[in-house]
Amino acid sequence: VSVKSTVPPGTNKKVAALLDEIKPTGSSFAIASVPEFLRQGQAIADTMHPQRVVIGTTSDRAQKLLVDLHKPINTKMVLCNVETAELIKYAANSMLSIKISFANAMALLSEKVGADVEKVLDGVGLDPRIGRSFLYPGVGYGGSCFPKDVKALIAIGKVYGYDFTLLKATDAINDEARQHFIEKIQNHFHGELQGKTIAVLGLSFKPDTDDMRFAPSITIIEALTKGGAKVVSYDPVAIENAKKVLPKDVIFAASSYEAVKDADAVAVLTEWNEFRQLDMVKLAKGLKERVLFDGRNIYDPQTMKDLGYTYYGVGRM
Repeated sequence: VSVKSTVPPGTNKKVAALLDEIKPTGSSFAIASVPEFLRQGQAIADTMHPQRVVIGTTSDRAQKLLVDLHKPINTKMVLCNVETAELIKYAANSMLSIKISFANAMALLSEKVGADVEKVLDGVGLDPRIGRSFLYPGVGYGGSCFPKDVKALIAIGKVYGYDFTLLKATDAINDEARQHFIEKIQNHFHGELQGKTIAVLGLSFKPDTDDMRFAPSITIIEALTKGGAKVVSYDPVAIENAKKVLPKDVIFAASSYEAVKDADAVAVLTEWNEFRQLDMVKLAKGLKERVLFDGRNIYDPQTMKDLGYTYYGVGRM
């Protein structure tokens, strides 16, 4: 019995105990944990060309069967016991979350000392021991995996008597990144959002998916509407899912240019390639005021300022 879901350590043993109670007399089985590492929007590529295959088993026979099953896939295999395999998936997602929160912590500090966080992280990322992957500041991580797995690993640690302060800080910084972005918008308007129209570009928690689970846009848009702002939003694919979770008074546009028409500011919350390729002169003509809140640092600050925008990035001056 091979379980591919992300489950806390010990779950597969519980499954084995349940099966042992009901299995026919004289029969036998083995349990295995073979967690999947599929990214949303990249599932087929990740299935055919995974970076690794993790196989945790309780018997040599089960291990051989699963190794043979995965032989057509040319990748490294990690062979281990079930508990190790269960923990690897949580550890992987939590490590990526830590990198994102570290980038956001550095962004907050960069704004205070007058540094450019993108240059800071470029310099850090050139160290091959660290790399630049996932060191991207913004409005925080979301989706069905990172928030859930960070909180789950904190809870698992508590069960076993370990206070996972590192992940608690990671979770807190993620919330802080969203709140800080909200405060930037509020501060620009001197705390008065009533009567203001904010265009929001990007609703899904990341590009190439329509997934709205724990999307930063939810928290940010809720704060804007609660403050009295009118929000007009656009996303290439997530609008139908967004309608189910965003405040009922949010307006949905058919394009970026439609969303910004007569808006007092535009906020970019998801780094869709479509937004990187926008005609920013055309976009500016639709805005009432050329104010840009770049929640993913996808635009060059000086270029935006040269076009007449008041530009707010994350960790950038």
